[in-house]
Amino acid sequence: MSDRFDCFYCRDDLSGKKYLKKDQKPVCVRCFDKFCANTCAECRRTIGTESKELHYKGRYWHDYCFRCSKCYKSLAGEAFSAKDDKVLCGYCSSREDAPRCHACYKQILSGSESVEYKGNSFHEECFTCYECKRPIRSSTFLTKDGNVYCNPCHERKFAKQCAGCKQIITSGLVSYQNKPWHAECFVCFFCRKRLAGVRFTSHEERVYCVDCYEKNVAEKCSKCQKPITGFGSATNVVNYAGNSWHEYCFNCERCSKNLTDKRFVADKGDIYCPDCAKKL
Repeated sequence: MSDRFDCFYCRDDLSGKKYLKKDQKPVCVRCFDKFCANTCAECRRTIGTESKELHYKGRYWHDYCFRCSKCYKSLAGEAFSAKDDKVLCGYCSSREDAPRCHACYKQILSGSESVEYKGNSFHEECFTCYECKRPIRSSTFLTKDGNVYCNPCHERKFAKQCAGCKQIITSGLVSYQNKPWHAECFVCFFCRKRLAGVRFTSHEERVYCVDCYEKNVAEKCSKCQKPITGFGSATNVVNYAGNSWHEYCFNCERCSKNLTDKRFVADKGDIYCPDCAKKL
Protein backbone atom coordinates (compact mmCIF):
# COMPACT_ATOMS: atom_id res chain seq x y z
CA MET A 1 0.00 0.00 0.00
CA SER A 2 1.53 3.37 -1.09
CA ASP A 3 2.12 6.26 1.35
CA ARG A 4 -0.72 8.71 1.67
CA PHE A 5 -0.21 12.24 0.26
CA ASP A 6 -1.90 14.32 2.95
CA CYS A 7 -2.36 18.06 3.73
CA PHE A 8 0.15 19.15 6.33
CA TYR A 9 -2.59 20.78 8.42
CA CYS A 10 -5.84 18.82 8.09
CA ARG A 11 -4.32 15.49 6.99
CA ASP A 12 -6.84 15.14 4.13
CA ASP A 13 -5.64 13.02 1.26
CA LEU A 14 -4.46 15.29 -1.55
CA SER A 15 -4.28 12.61 -4.21
CA GLY A 16 -5.79 14.03 -7.40
CA LYS A 17 -6.62 17.34 -5.67
CA LYS A 18 -5.31 20.88 -6.06
CA TYR A 19 -2.80 21.82 -3.42
CA LEU A 20 -0.01 24.32 -2.70
CA LYS A 21 3.30 24.10 -0.90
CA LYS A 22 4.31 26.07 2.16
CA ASP A 23 7.90 25.61 3.35
CA GLN A 24 8.11 22.57 1.10
CA LYS A 25 5.05 21.00 2.79
CA PRO A 26 1.83 20.23 0.85
CA VAL A 27 -1.20 22.21 1.95
CA CYS A 28 -4.76 21.95 0.68
CA VAL A 29 -6.42 25.05 -0.69
CA ARG A 30 -8.71 25.47 2.30
CA CYS A 31 -5.87 25.24 4.84
CA PHE A 32 -3.61 27.46 2.77
CA ASP A 33 -6.22 30.23 2.77
CA LYS A 34 -6.77 29.72 6.49
CA PHE A 35 -3.22 29.36 7.77
CA CYS A 36 -0.74 30.46 5.12
CA ALA A 37 -2.22 33.21 2.97
CA ASN A 38 -0.81 36.74 3.26
CA THR A 39 -2.87 39.71 4.42
CA CYS A 40 -3.45 42.56 1.97
CA ALA A 41 -1.69 45.77 3.09
CA GLU A 42 -4.57 47.82 1.72
CA CYS A 43 -7.84 46.09 2.63
CA ARG A 44 -6.44 43.90 5.49
CA ARG A 45 -8.23 40.83 4.15
CA THR A 46 -6.67 37.49 3.31
CA ILE A 47 -5.22 37.13 -0.18
CA GLY A 48 -6.73 33.75 -1.07
CA THR A 49 -5.50 31.27 -3.60
CA GLU A 50 -8.12 32.46 -6.07
CA SER A 51 -6.75 36.03 -6.00
CA LYS A 52 -3.77 37.44 -7.82
CA GLU A 53 -1.15 38.63 -5.35
CA LEU A 54 1.39 41.46 -5.72
CA HIS A 55 4.23 42.06 -3.29
CA TYR A 56 6.88 44.71 -2.67
CA LYS A 57 9.49 44.80 0.10
CA GLY A 58 7.74 42.33 2.38
CA ARG A 59 4.27 43.74 1.87
CA TYR A 60 1.43 42.10 -0.06
CA TRP A 61 -1.66 43.31 -1.93
CA HIS A 62 -4.56 41.96 -3.94
CA ASP A 63 -3.85 43.05 -7.50
CA TYR A 64 -6.97 45.24 -7.41
CA CYS A 65 -5.89 46.80 -4.08
CA PHE A 66 -2.44 47.81 -5.32
CA ARG A 67 -3.33 51.46 -5.97
CA CYS A 68 -1.76 54.89 -5.61
CA SER A 69 -2.51 56.15 -2.12
CA LYS A 70 -3.14 59.66 -3.50
CA CYS A 71 -5.17 59.29 -6.70
CA TYR A 72 -6.17 55.60 -6.29
CA LYS A 73 -4.98 54.74 -9.77
CA SER A 74 -4.25 51.00 -10.16
CA LEU A 75 -0.51 50.35 -10.11
CA ALA A 76 -0.61 46.76 -11.36
CA GLY A 77 1.92 46.70 -14.18
CA GLU A 78 2.67 50.43 -13.70
CA ALA A 79 5.76 52.26 -12.47
CA PHE A 80 5.46 53.36 -8.83
CA SER A 81 7.47 54.51 -5.84
CA ALA A 82 7.08 54.12 -2.09
CA LYS A 83 7.28 56.85 0.52
CA ASP A 84 6.43 56.66 4.23
CA ASP A 85 4.69 53.26 3.80
CA LYS A 86 2.61 54.67 0.93
CA VAL A 87 2.83 53.63 -2.71
CA LEU A 88 2.48 56.40 -5.27
CA CYS A 89 2.15 56.58 -9.04
CA GLY A 90 4.81 58.56 -10.89
CA TYR A 91 2.68 61.70 -11.14
CA CYS A 92 1.73 61.79 -7.46
CA SER A 93 5.28 60.98 -6.45
CA SER A 94 6.54 64.02 -8.35
CA ARG A 95 3.88 66.14 -6.64
CA GLU A 96 4.87 64.77 -3.24
CA ASP A 97 8.52 65.67 -3.75
CA ALA A 98 7.90 68.98 -5.53
CA PRO A 99 9.08 72.18 -3.79
CA ARG A 100 6.45 74.56 -2.44
CA CYS A 101 6.00 78.10 -3.71
CA HIS A 102 7.30 80.67 -1.20
CA ALA A 103 4.32 82.91 -2.00
CA CYS A 104 1.24 80.65 -2.19
CA TYR A 105 2.78 77.57 -0.47
CA LYS A 106 1.34 75.28 -3.13
CA GLN A 107 3.57 72.73 -4.83
CA ILE A 108 5.52 73.64 -7.95
CA LEU A 109 4.97 70.66 -10.22
CA SER A 110 7.63 69.32 -12.52
CA GLY A 111 7.54 71.03 -15.91
CA SER A 112 5.78 74.18 -14.70
CA GLU A 113 7.42 77.60 -15.00
CA SER A 114 9.11 78.68 -11.79
CA VAL A 115 11.51 81.29 -10.41
CA GLU A 116 14.37 80.80 -7.93
CA TYR A 117 15.25 83.84 -5.81
CA LYS A 118 17.46 83.92 -2.70
CA GLY A 119 17.10 80.19 -2.13
CA ASN A 120 13.30 80.22 -2.43
CA SER A 121 11.10 78.84 -5.22
CA PHE A 122 8.08 80.61 -6.71
CA HIS A 123 5.48 79.83 -9.34
CA GLU A 124 6.25 82.22 -12.18
CA GLU A 125 2.85 83.86 -11.71
CA CYS A 126 3.48 84.22 -7.94
CA PHE A 127 6.79 86.09 -8.27
CA THR A 128 5.21 89.54 -8.52
CA CYS A 129 6.01 93.21 -8.02
CA TYR A 130 5.25 94.28 -4.44
CA GLU A 131 3.58 97.46 -5.70
CA CYS A 132 1.55 96.61 -8.84
CA LYS A 133 1.26 92.82 -8.16
CA ARG A 134 2.10 91.96 -11.77
CA PRO A 135 4.33 88.91 -12.42
CA ILE A 136 7.96 89.86 -12.98
CA ARG A 137 8.54 86.91 -15.38
CA SER A 138 11.68 87.57 -17.47
CA SER A 139 11.78 91.32 -16.74
CA THR A 140 14.49 92.90 -14.64
CA PHE A 141 13.57 93.96 -11.13
CA LEU A 142 14.94 95.82 -8.11
CA THR A 143 14.56 95.28 -4.38
CA LYS A 144 13.89 97.60 -1.46
CA ASP A 145 13.54 96.56 2.20
CA GLY A 146 13.36 92.91 1.14
CA ASN A 147 10.51 93.48 -1.34
CA VAL A 148 10.69 92.99 -5.11
CA TYR A 149 9.66 95.77 -7.51
CA CYS A 150 9.44 95.96 -11.29
CA ASN A 151 11.52 98.80 -12.74
CA PRO A 152 8.60 101.22 -13.39
CA CYS A 153 7.22 100.83 -9.85
CA HIS A 154 10.66 101.16 -8.25
CA GLU A 155 11.34 104.35 -10.18
CA ARG A 156 7.92 105.77 -9.39
CA LYS A 157 8.16 104.97 -5.68
CA PHE A 158 11.85 105.43 -4.83
CA ALA A 159 13.74 107.23 -7.59
CA LYS A 160 14.70 110.86 -7.03
CA GLN A 161 12.74 113.54 -8.90
CA CYS A 162 14.54 116.47 -10.46
CA ALA A 163 13.92 119.73 -8.60
CA GLY A 164 13.79 121.47 -11.99
CA CYS A 165 11.68 119.39 -14.38
CA LYS A 166 10.09 117.12 -11.72
CA GLN A 167 10.90 114.02 -13.79
CA ILE A 168 12.62 110.89 -12.44
CA ILE A 169 16.42 110.98 -12.42
CA THR A 170 17.91 107.77 -13.80
CA SER A 171 21.41 109.13 -14.50
CA GLY A 172 23.49 112.30 -14.31
CA LEU A 173 22.33 113.37 -10.84
CA VAL A 174 23.52 116.70 -9.43
CA SER A 175 22.84 117.51 -5.78
CA TYR A 176 22.57 121.11 -4.59
CA GLN A 177 21.21 122.24 -1.24
CA ASN A 178 19.92 118.70 -0.59
CA LYS A 179 17.89 118.74 -3.80
CA PRO A 180 18.49 116.43 -6.78
CA TRP A 181 18.75 117.72 -10.35
CA HIS A 182 19.34 116.32 -13.81
CA ALA A 183 22.72 117.61 -15.00
CA GLU A 184 20.94 119.16 -17.99
CA CYS A 185 18.43 120.92 -15.70
CA PHE A 186 20.96 122.47 -13.33
CA VAL A 187 21.68 125.58 -15.41
CA CYS A 188 22.29 129.31 -15.06
CA PHE A 189 19.05 131.26 -14.70
CA PHE A 190 20.08 133.76 -17.42
CA CYS A 191 22.20 132.03 -20.06
CA ARG A 192 21.06 128.41 -19.42
CA LYS A 193 24.67 127.22 -19.31
CA ARG A 194 25.09 123.93 -17.46
CA LEU A 195 26.62 124.47 -14.03
CA ALA A 196 27.59 120.91 -13.08
CA GLY A 197 31.34 120.84 -12.49
CA VAL A 198 31.86 124.61 -12.93
CA ARG A 199 31.92 127.54 -10.53
CA PHE A 200 28.55 129.14 -9.84
CA THR A 201 26.70 131.09 -7.19
CA SER A 202 23.12 131.60 -6.07
CA HIS A 203 20.87 134.51 -5.18
CA GLU A 204 17.28 134.37 -3.95
CA GLU A 205 17.04 130.62 -4.68
CA ARG A 206 18.29 130.97 -8.25
CA VAL A 207 21.65 129.78 -9.53
CA TYR A 208 23.92 131.72 -11.88
CA CYS A 209 27.17 131.21 -13.68
CA VAL A 210 29.89 133.64 -12.58
CA ASP A 211 29.61 135.84 -15.66
CA CYS A 212 25.83 136.27 -15.46
CA TYR A 213 25.96 136.90 -11.73
CA GLU A 214 28.54 139.65 -12.17
CA LYS A 215 26.64 141.31 -15.03
CA ASN A 216 23.07 141.00 -13.83
CA VAL A 217 22.84 140.31 -10.12
CA ALA A 218 25.89 141.29 -8.10
CA GLU A 219 25.96 144.60 -6.19
CA LYS A 220 28.49 147.19 -7.34
CA CYS A 221 31.21 148.40 -5.03
CA SER A 222 30.59 152.01 -3.95
CA LYS A 223 34.27 152.70 -4.50
CA CYS A 224 35.40 150.94 -7.70
CA GLN A 225 31.94 150.24 -9.17
CA LYS A 226 32.98 146.69 -9.99
CA PRO A 227 30.67 143.79 -9.03
CA ILE A 228 31.00 142.25 -5.59
CA THR A 229 30.92 138.58 -6.54
CA GLY A 230 32.12 136.77 -3.45
CA PHE A 231 34.81 135.06 -5.55
CA GLY A 232 38.58 135.34 -5.20
CA SER A 233 39.85 138.61 -3.73
CA ALA A 234 36.28 139.91 -3.81
CA THR A 235 35.14 137.37 -1.27
CA ASN A 236 34.72 139.71 1.71
CA VAL A 237 32.38 142.68 1.67
CA VAL A 238 31.66 145.68 3.91
CA ASN A 239 28.11 147.00 4.16
CA TYR A 240 27.20 150.38 5.62
CA ALA A 241 24.17 152.64 5.29
CA GLY A 242 22.79 150.75 2.28
CA ASN A 243 26.08 150.79 0.39
CA SER A 244 28.60 148.00 -0.15
CA TRP A 245 32.36 147.89 -0.70
CA HIS A 246 34.91 145.26 -1.48
CA GLU A 247 36.88 144.82 1.71
CA TYR A 248 40.03 146.02 -0.07
CA CYS A 249 38.13 149.12 -1.34
CA PHE A 250 36.91 150.23 2.08
CA ASN A 251 39.64 152.86 2.46
CA CYS A 252 39.97 156.41 3.77
CA GLU A 253 39.17 158.84 0.96
CA ARG A 254 42.24 160.99 1.77
CA CYS A 255 45.03 158.73 3.07
CA SER A 256 43.80 155.42 1.54
CA LYS A 257 44.18 153.62 4.85
CA ASN A 258 42.04 150.45 4.89
CA LEU A 259 39.27 150.87 7.44
CA THR A 260 37.90 147.34 7.58
CA ASP A 261 37.15 146.53 11.26
CA LYS A 262 38.38 150.04 12.24
CA ARG A 263 36.71 153.27 13.30
CA PHE A 264 35.73 155.58 10.45
CA VAL A 265 33.72 158.69 9.69
CA ALA A 266 31.24 158.98 6.81
CA ASP A 267 30.69 162.28 5.08
CA LYS A 268 28.62 162.86 1.94
CA GLY A 269 28.97 159.24 0.83
CA ASP A 270 32.72 159.11 1.42
CA ILE A 271 34.53 157.54 4.35
CA TYR A 272 37.51 158.84 6.28
CA CYS A 273 39.74 157.65 9.03
CA PRO A 274 39.30 159.67 12.29
CA ASP A 275 42.52 161.66 11.70
CA CYS A 276 41.59 162.72 8.13
CA ALA A 277 38.04 163.46 9.23
CA LYS A 278 39.42 166.15 11.63
CA LYS A 279 41.06 167.92 8.69
CA LEU A 280 37.88 168.26 6.69
